[in-house]
Amino acid sequence: MDPHLLRTFVAVVRTGSFSSAARELGYTQAAVSQQIASLENDLKVTLLRRRPVATTEAGARLLEHAGPILLRIQAARSELVRLGSAARSRLRVGASPLAAVHIAGPLAEARRSHPRLDVAVQVLPRAGIAAAVATGELDIGLVDGAAAPSDPLRLDDAVPITAVAVDERPLVVPLPVSHPLAARPGLDLDGLVDALWLDAPDAAVPLPSLRHVTGARDGFRPSFACEGGDPALLIDLVSAGHGLAALPAGLAAGHPGLVEVPVRAPRIVHRTELLHPRTIGPASASFVAAVAR
Repeated sequence: MDPHLLRTFVAVVRTGSFSSAARELGYTQAAVSQQIASLENDLKVTLLRRRPVATTEAGARLLEHAGPILLRIQAARSELVRLGSAARSRLRVGASPLAAVHIAGPLAEARRSHPRLDVAVQVLPRAGIAAAVATGELDIGLVDGAAAPSDPLRLDDAVPITAVAVDERPLVVPLPVSHPLAARPGLDLDGLVDALWLDAPDAAVPLPSLRHVTGARDGFRPSFACEGGDPALLIDLVSAGHGLAALPAGLAAGHPGLVEVPVRAPRIVHRTELLHPRTIGPASASFVAAVAR
């Protein structure tokens, strides 16, 4: 199966039309049509209905495989490039908002070890950081999430990267001091299933994660969405009574209007992990070693 044809197929499905895929890929519409026809001839099945564009059952099955296949191809290319230029003095670090606090110290160590280091740092949504590390867009990734104590975060098995534990902190629910539950020594998330929560997938533990750990498929209703991954804004919204959020202990401790109440059940923690490719350059190695220390 030609990966170029597979990439064209994915582009057509994602954009919803042959013409849009052609503009995105820099081809003519006729070339895109020809590539899809070549892929269908190779596989001996019809993958797309043309008007309107939609996947057939076979096309839907191929789409499930296409993402991991293309990711592994790009990851292999990126790893071989790193092997051929291991001395390149570059460091690209991406972190989710709640994991970004772990960048400064290790970055200082990497820059001391490599004075001419070309550095770029980005705060990014959790989703996509692992793939960006695998494909070489990032040299180091830092991600966070909820997990059972000492358990790793759930990452895509198709992504060929190494994960290193960085930090585990108790999980808390910050509550306004006037809240009826603010004086409790601990909270059971099962008892908060019907409360209103802020939908802030990058600045707090995502609501789907809370549903997963409690088994409450329809619980944790969002009060409203809070996008952009700004923990300070989220804490202010919680303080004003707009909804609840699950956060790592200490993040809201300095806010005068809030009390951090520990999550006692289920037994989960806030975990941060460092992600790096299997082959890393010297600057990345300095960063990883600093985190390990």
